[in-house]
Amino acid sequence: MTLRPWLPDDAASLLAAVQATPDLDTQMDRLAVDDLDAAEAYIRSDLRFHPDDGMCSFAVEVDGRAVGNIGLGHIDHRHRTGWLSYWISRDSRGLGLAGRAAAGVADWALHDLNLFRIELGHRVNNPASCAVAQRAGFPPEGIERSKLEYGGVRFDVETHSRLATDPAPALDLPTLKL
Repeated sequence: MTLRPWLPDDAASLLAAVQATPDLDTQMDRLAVDDLDAAEAYIRSDLRFHPDDGMCSFAVEVDGRAVGNIGLGHIDHRHRTGWLSYWISRDSRGLGLAGRAAAGVADWALHDLNLFRIELGHRVNNPASCAVAQRAGFPPEGIERSKLEYGGVRFDVETHSRLATDPAPALDLPTLKL
């Protein structure tokens, strides 16, 4: 597995992931990615890699194909914080990719961007995302009540964080190509 910035050539992989993974509605505007041109435009606008502008999106590449995204957003260099998000296409889930990739991006952000605190959150009814967070070295901190709304339903969110002073998880971290 390799982590790298998204490229316009990844449009077909992004489109395939969106079409095969209906639950990405909670991560992105799936309706905005309805053909190859739209997927390429989405990569250019929403999956950018600009640490100085507060947003870094990493394609999770396996066997030459982008199968997921690890996003680091809301980067605040003054307070040295950021917010991590992740998704893996349905056909690549269950392989441990998300945990390793999240840990790899967190390690990069804590060391190369000199961040001190990285946060993430997941709906409390999403135990798979909780397992990813914990595998990646993000212990839980608490519940934010009714934080998110999808389809007219409100969801509680469990927040996790990883600090620069926390021990790194014992995972085989992916290669980063920047």
